[in-house]
Amino acid sequence: MPVYELKMAVPVALVDQAEALLAELEEQRIMVLEDKPSAQAWVAGYFDSNEDALKTWKIFVEVAGAEWAKMKPEVRELADVDWKESYKAHFKASKFGRLNWVPVWERETFVLPKGEEVLWLDPGMAFGTGNHETTRLCCERLVRHAVLKGTAAKVIDAGCGSGILTLSAAKLGFRDICGFDNDAEAIRVSGGNAELNGLSGMVNFYVGDLVTGLAGREAELVMANIQADVLMHFANELCAAVAPGGELVLSGILAHELDQVRTKFAAITKTWAIDSRTLGEWADISLRR
Repeated sequence: MPVYELKMAVPVALVDQAEALLAELEEQRIMVLEDKPSAQAWVAGYFDSNEDALKTWKIFVEVAGAEWAKMKPEVRELADVDWKESYKAHFKASKFGRLNWVPVWERETFVLPKGEEVLWLDPGMAFGTGNHETTRLCCERLVRHAVLKGTAAKVIDAGCGSGILTLSAAKLGFRDICGFDNDAEAIRVSGGNAELNGLSGMVNFYVGDLVTGLAGREAELVMANIQADVLMHFANELCAAVAPGGELVLSGILAHELDQVRTKFAAITKTWAIDSRTLGEWADISLRR
């Protein structure tokens, strides 16, 4: 099946606006790529057809406004080798404490420091690269939990997507781990990524939403990297899944939504400790029971 790339250079000043609009539209096929050292940025997306790419861009522009309407992205069909090389140009290794996220094509050259762990990432169309601030914020909380409290905790990754956070937990040494998503394709991809990292059978992936996925389950660490409105709608279910002494980590929150989300969850948890951070236009919240 051919892959069509939509790509356009954009001013760095518009990066935050683009990310916020894409989050509001729940559009996961278009991403914002920024190379801060060179002060360059692009909007890029990958689609099954030229028509789908242009239709998606039209919807984005209708929301974004006149400034974006003046811009004309290039859409081109990619051969398989071009598709892979296009991703490689923008996907770099990341490090969180002793955990390294490394693209699989660096497997032969990457030197893993002694005492550290590596999660190999193969970013196809359905696999997140972990470059987004919301994923990074969540992973930092995961690593912090491992350092301060150890890895005996049970972990739930609500809305696991490609499984990047769920599998990171396994690499850090957590052993009672489950991840769920309401998209069956995400669960299929998560299973493939577990196999890529030799983690098949160590993580329980299953299809579920924030009601069915959490029903009858409780964990010392619950992570939810989902949009703010969804987090607030299912706040009771998320809080109920946190075991005594446990922690709830929320991400996927735009900075201007932070106070609203904090207020919602604080009203439910009352005596729980709460703190939050911002990274660019994004924020996270930690609630400790």
